[in-house]
Amino acid sequence: MSGGSEFVVVANRLPVDRGENGWRRSPGGLVSAIAPVMRSRKGTWIGWSGSADEELDPFETDGMHLFPVRQSAEDVELYYEGFSNATLWPLYHDVVAPPVYDRAMWDAYVRVNQRFADAAAEVAAEDAIVWVQDYQLQLVPAMLRKLRPDVRIGFFLHIPFPPLELFWQLPWRRQILEGLLGADLVGFQLPGAAANFVRLCRRLVDARNLKQDVFWEDRLVRARAFPISVDVGELQDLIGRPSVRERADELRTDLDDATILLGVDRLDYTKGISERLQAFGELFEDGHLKPGQAVFVQIATPSRERVEQYQLLREQIEQQVGRINGQYGEIGYPVVHYLHTSYDRAELAALYLAADVMVVTPLRDGMNLVAKEYVACRSDMRGALVLSEFAGAAAELKRAFQVNPYDIDGLKSTMLAALNADPVDQSRRMRSMRKRVIDHDVDRWAQDFLSALEQPHQLP
Repeated sequence: MSGGSEFVVVANRLPVDRGENGWRRSPGGLVSAIAPVMRSRKGTWIGWSGSADEELDPFETDGMHLFPVRQSAEDVELYYEGFSNATLWPLYHDVVAPPVYDRAMWDAYVRVNQRFADAAAEVAAEDAIVWVQDYQLQLVPAMLRKLRPDVRIGFFLHIPFPPLELFWQLPWRRQILEGLLGADLVGFQLPGAAANFVRLCRRLVDARNLKQDVFWEDRLVRARAFPISVDVGELQDLIGRPSVRERADELRTDLDDATILLGVDRLDYTKGISERLQAFGELFEDGHLKPGQAVFVQIATPSRERVEQYQLLREQIEQQVGRINGQYGEIGYPVVHYLHTSYDRAELAALYLAADVMVVTPLRDGMNLVAKEYVACRSDMRGALVLSEFAGAAAELKRAFQVNPYDIDGLKSTMLAALNADPVDQSRRMRSMRKRVIDHDVDRWAQDFLSALEQPHQLP
């Protein structure tokens, strides 16, 4: 314990990917925000390498100490693809798809969470700060507290937390809730999610509360909202590169200078890809748009490709794209460009610069960082953001063209409004949204959470 780490991050995945020349840091704001804290505090990141049945010793890279946790092929199938993504993911996203309740999956979830908790207990120094990340590891706080009552534990949920009426379906609802109550601070994207958690504590385990403070087992558990954000500095650096700006110009030229609508999503049933494509296609059917006038570029990053529901979704989207192009496209002028692949950060920045309208229409989303990335990249104060009311980002980006993605007619009219927006109005909206994103970037998110976690608190 005396030689352990003063700061420990516990996440499903390690913050690195294996490349041709060894390990490299994973892209994304979470790693960028936490890496400096880990270096300054002699931190350790606990996570899975991404390969089943791989035994790795702890190692150092990019100034971070990494502690791999092994997962078998069965663990990946039952804990990750199973309980995490076939049970919790749809349940927490308003049951957009039916959750699977399977006891073998639950048993695997308990087993893997215990493995992560054991690892954290092993590497944490006395009185260390341990920060547990996301829905795959909701049992870890209580398991770790049982092993190491000296450490201070924070938990952050990156996805929505459902209302009581939905959470009540879960056969293991009490175990999940008690797992979270092992933390000193439970963080959510939105105040409504924190309120859902406190309400559930009252109803399910009969815990007392004072506003967002829950009294549990002679401890105070605080529930707070910490809206996550993006690495604005990284994005500003990218859009300042001549190569990225040249690439944005190339994209516009390749698309014959048509008005570009852009969607960038993981291929997931919560993202509302089908609804936005339907609305876009109907704009041609209704005569509001003509081939060559506007084009929709949809990037769909591969996701959970071994899961049947995701395979079916891919087939559905690809058929829909083919149908729209077959009906409304002309030779040389497809109206939808669909790309089922991953792009690096520079290419995404070029796409953000090229796009006239960013379309972010999830049916449910904890935050949605694509919306904030687009805003952060538009230093020219141009471009329009069409944003679902059901994305967490809608609470902050109030000047976006907000829409209910279930309302196809409303989605069509909102897309048209964004396409036809006056440049002065566009600029006013973008300036307001950029101020929010720049003032509340991912560094501030991490600092706010850790400051709250380290703040001393006592039972009244």
